[in-house]
Parts: sequence; C-alpha cells; structure tokens
Amino acid sequence: MKVIDKNLLDKVSTQAKSSPRLRMNFNFHQSLDDKCHRMLNAVEPGTDIPIHRHPDKDESFVILRGKVRSTTYNDDGSVIDSVVLSQEDGTYGVDIPKGVWHNLESLEPASVIFECKEGPYVPHETEGVLEIPNKK
Repeated sequence: MKVIDKNLLDKVSTQAKSSPRLRMNFNFHQSLDDKCHRMLNAVEPGTDIPIHRHPDKDESFVILRGKVRSTTYNDDGSVIDSVVLSQEDGTYGVDIPKGVWHNLESLEPASVIFECKEGPYVPHETEGVLEIPNKK
C-alpha cells in the first residue's frame, strides 16, 4: 500500500521546485504500459503545460493541495470553461472527456493534484497540442 500523506506531497513538491519544468510526477502505476495511470502531479507557478488533448482517453484531476486552474478550449483556441480547483473553495476536481483540448495552470506554490487516465502512455504528436498565436 502506498500512502498519500503530507510527507509525500512535500517530497514531490520539492522535486517540482528544483525541476526545470517546475513540475514532477509521482507514479502509482508500475509501467507506462499499464492500462490505468494514477499519479500525483506537483506543479509550481510558471510551469508550462501546453493546451493538449487525448483523442481516446478521458482524464480526471483532483486537487490535494494548493490551487490549480483547469481550462478547456474549442478547436480555435477559444475558452469553453475554466475553473479553479481548490479544497479551500470546495471545487475539488474535474473530469475531461476524451478529445477535449485542456490545460492546467498552477496558481500557488506546492500545488498537487491526483491525476488518473487510461494507459498506455502515448507521447503527444503535433495534432495533440493546440498552438494559439500570441498566447503564452
């Protein structure tokens, strides 16, 4: 059994702060080929999580600590919906259907989400990332 506690969140957040990407995963699945991927994703303000989609996979995020904005987009890059995940505010998570453009933005240091999606891992190809001109 793996326990998700403050010590684990602190460890993964410390790794995220020192990572060039300003984020770090802690995987509970044993292999990138596993059918279900479960992980902690520690994200720091300034991390770049591009707008992307998974054509054949739903994806769920549940906030464990901090504040993270989850945004969904149309094909033209216009915003469909945006919500701040925060235990303090009572907005605990989102479920993103397959094929929907989305991204995450860390709004507080040491933010951590629990993420779950179908495996196996498939790297994003060009059509899996949405480029919006003049958008940071």
